[in-house]
Amino acid sequence: MRLDVYLRGRLKSISRTKLQQLIDLGGVTVNDRAPKASTVIHAGDVIDVILPPRAVRTIEPEGIPLDVLYEDDYLIVVNKQADLLVHPARSNLSGTLINGLAWRFKQQVGSDLKAHTTRGFKQREGKVDGLSEVGSGEFRPGIIHRLDRHTTGCIVVAKSDEAHWGVARQFENRKTLKAYLAVVHGNFDEDGGAIEQPLGKHPTIREAQAVRHDSLSKASLTLFRVREQYRGYSLIELELKTGRTHQIRVHLSYIGHPVVGDIVYGGQPVGFPELAEPPIVAGSRKYLTYARPKVEGNKMEAGAAARDDIIIARPALHAALLQFRHPILDEMLTFNAPLHEPAATLVRELRKQPIDAPVVKEGYWVDLTAAAP
Repeated sequence: MRLDVYLRGRLKSISRTKLQQLIDLGGVTVNDRAPKASTVIHAGDVIDVILPPRAVRTIEPEGIPLDVLYEDDYLIVVNKQADLLVHPARSNLSGTLINGLAWRFKQQVGSDLKAHTTRGFKQREGKVDGLSEVGSGEFRPGIIHRLDRHTTGCIVVAKSDEAHWGVARQFENRKTLKAYLAVVHGNFDEDGGAIEQPLGKHPTIREAQAVRHDSLSKASLTLFRVREQYRGYSLIELELKTGRTHQIRVHLSYIGHPVVGDIVYGGQPVGFPELAEPPIVAGSRKYLTYARPKVEGNKMEAGAAARDDIIIARPALHAALLQFRHPILDEMLTFNAPLHEPAATLVRELRKQPIDAPVVKEGYWVDLTAAAP
């Protein structure tokens, strides 16, 4: 019998493809020799198999610094930093906002709590003591809404099931207010507008979304207001009326103003040379569904990492304001999150080269003196 066929019959929880990979990686020996998947085994052969560890079934506390804007017995609101996933997913099982919250709640209980006796503060099958159990089956307890890994700003997480459903209904019924700030390439002839274009998966690039007009798309609406304009760049405020994946980034690229640092959708990293000579970026052509292939994007990221004059090399997108009604206390809550670095430095540098161009004078939500002082 072939080795992979034999192991498939003995290890029913592992697919044949995974077993073949395990053999190729040296995780299996036959009579102390490295075999192939097609090796024929016989009675009396000794087969040693090194099995991969079991999938993570707990969310372990991690001491991740968190900028907490508000916390009570029902909710916690955080000004999320960049490069922080909201919850564990696939290959990213640690280093997330949820891991950081698990640590915070563990510390609040008292210093006598021993990690080695609690196995991560009683984290059970995706649950975290101190957070709502809603979503724990998918390892996202308490998560009501999400921000992209590199998007910074306001995010609310529920600490009780009742609060979770109460805020989630407001998101579903579009009773919340979410306002973002973005630094984009290019300048505007108008002080604002609406981008109403349906969005769906990009037809050829797996990681991307795209404007598409077919049965696979969903209606999407983004309102934008121009707050400040500089030479070759603009600071705009965005209000989401729908919540599609990458909605802001795709919509802005579609109108020819990709977010600074958004390599995927045609923006590019910006350093001091790019401030002196604003580039014409790949996503600057209007009404195109642009997305950069992953290989090309990786090269651009590596090039930016090798420079010592780069200011920002990730999307300059920030959830500056979040407003909703407290589901238990029945009070309207409004949170303003200041820009994180390096976006704050980017705006300060750009303000040194303003231009005379349209900006909105009223009807905006974000207080720039608080969000981008």
